[in-house]
Parts: sequence; structure tokens; C-alpha cells
Amino acid sequence: MPETPIFEKNNVLVTGGAGFIGSFLCERLLKDNKVICVDNFITSSSGNIDHLLKNPDFELIRADINEPLDLESYPELERFKVRFQGIQEIYNLACPTSPKQFDQYRHQTLLANCSGMRHVLDLAVKYKAKFFQASTSVVYGMRPEDGHLFKETEFGHYDHMTPRSCYDEGKKFAETMALTYKEVFGIDARIGRIFRTYGPRNALFDGHMIPDFILDALDSKELTIYGDENFRTSLIYVTDVVDAIVKMMALPQDPGPLNIGSDYDIKLVDVANKIIEMTESGSQVVYKDPLPFMRLLGLPDLSTIKEKTGWIPLVTLEKGLQKSVEYTVANKELLRPSFGQ
Repeated sequence: MPETPIFEKNNVLVTGGAGFIGSFLCERLLKDNKVICVDNFITSSSGNIDHLLKNPDFELIRADINEPLDLESYPELERFKVRFQGIQEIYNLACPTSPKQFDQYRHQTLLANCSGMRHVLDLAVKYKAKFFQASTSVVYGMRPEDGHLFKETEFGHYDHMTPRSCYDEGKKFAETMALTYKEVFGIDARIGRIFRTYGPRNALFDGHMIPDFILDALDSKELTIYGDENFRTSLIYVTDVVDAIVKMMALPQDPGPLNIGSDYDIKLVDVANKIIEMTESGSQVVYKDPLPFMRLLGLPDLSTIKEKTGWIPLVTLEKGLQKSVEYTVANKELLRPSFGQ
């Protein structure tokens, strides 16, 4: 298969493309490419990509990467000429990310990080496509006691025999698979370790605290933090994450794993109170036991990605929260759980 397009635009595959980050990535890639979005809608929403469906350079394939994926068998992809042009880039963001339904999807999560990973990597080998793996900050383990920023050269330390391990250890193994395929088959496989991300289209009512904070504040309900008043985190706005991914993939050579996140530490209660202020709500903050998927994570050292790509986060927390509030206000009556729809 050709490594450069024989038609006017690259063919790009985004798995998990109807998800929170994936939908923004599809939107961005459509500026210069033809985009094939694959999703099984376990924790994604068709509403995230409805605005893209009329674009002739976009096609949605409802499929599960845990099963082999033969792109050339889909008649709706005939206009992409996959059999002749192939696929030039693959972005793998397919993995369940549901705090409240984490236990329900543990098996699918495990498979996405092994058999699903194999299937998308096999596509990269078949088409000699450049490959991006959306990894995560959890590969580093819990927040270090001394609070230092995680460098890409650090090894993660956590118990691999816990209910979370299908995600934590799975994501780490997925990195190993990407590296092994790179060394054995010679594909260009790149890894971005994405830290806690927020913004419009993040699933509601599912334990993702920022979107739930906003909706509860608008409804004058209590804002629930799954932890205590000392729960701290960093927050990176979704379009900044997409910018980092695009810049990373545009590099002429693989830079190695790169952290994608914010190194600004903030108490979650301060974020909740800021949202209450922005929405002029009378809500109060309450605390509940942590969910298995939510825990105190460390912050990234961003020196390497800044050096390699010139990327820096551009959207301030206040501006990002305001965009998130505006989106929720505009879509409040439509934003209801739609998993599996």
C-alpha cells in the first residue's frame, strides 16, 4: 500500500472517534483529511459527531475494535478508495472511560488494551500507516508523595492486582504493544500520555466531575466530589490535547512518549466553587467516597513536549470552564446519557 496519498487527501482512521477527545480530533483532522471514525458507542455518544455526518470526507463505522476490522468490506467506504489508497494515519482512542460504569465494562476495557490494540496495530502494519496511541497519565501510578512532576522516563508503580488494573495495567501493556510492533514491523508508532481532560462533550451523569458539576450547578443541586476537600488535580482543555496530538504526529521522527496535560495543580473544590460562581448557582459542595476510576493523579513534566513540538496549553482554566458552561447551557435539555445509542 502507498505511504503517501494517490488522491487529494490522506485517509485517516480514528478509533473511539465518537468519544469526548476523539470527536474533537475527528473535527480537527477533517480540515485536511478524509476521516473514518470507528466506535462501538459503549461510553461514547452519536451526538458528539452528528455535526460531522454530512461532511463527504467523514464516515462513521459502528464497530468494535475487539473484533478484526476489515475496512475494505464496508460499502460506505468505497468513496475513500481504501483498497487502492490505503490508510495513511491511525489514531487509537478506543477504550471505555466510564467512572460510574467502570465495573460493568471491565472486560471490554481489558480487551481494548490487548486484542483491540492488536487489531488496530495490524491495520497499521497492513497499510504502513503512522500510528498514534492515546495512552494516559495512569501509567505513572499514584501522585508521588514529594509532588514532583512526572517525566516520560519514569516507570509507573502500582498494584496490578486491583479492579482498576484492566485499565491501568492495560494502558501500560498497550504502550508495550505499540513499541513491539514498531521494532518488529517497522511502523511509525507514537505514544501520547494524556492527563485529566475537560471540555464540552464530556459525558454527563457518569462521574466525570467537571461536566456533572456544571449541570448540577445549573439545576441548583449539590456538587459531588468523589474524594475529600484535598482532592487535587490538573485539568487540560480538550482542544489543547488535540493540538498536541496533531503537532506530535506532524514531527518527521517519533519523539518517544510525550506527556500531554497541564502542570497547574488545583483543588477540585476550588473548581467546583468557580463553576457555582459562573452559573450564579446556590449549590453547595458535598463529598462522597472515591469511585474506582477516580483517584489522585500526579502532574506532567511538559519540558519534553515543549522542546520537541513547541506546544503549550493555550486555554486558561477560567476560559475553558466558561466554554464548558456555555455548551451545557445551550444543550442542557439534550444532554442526557446516550451510551449504546
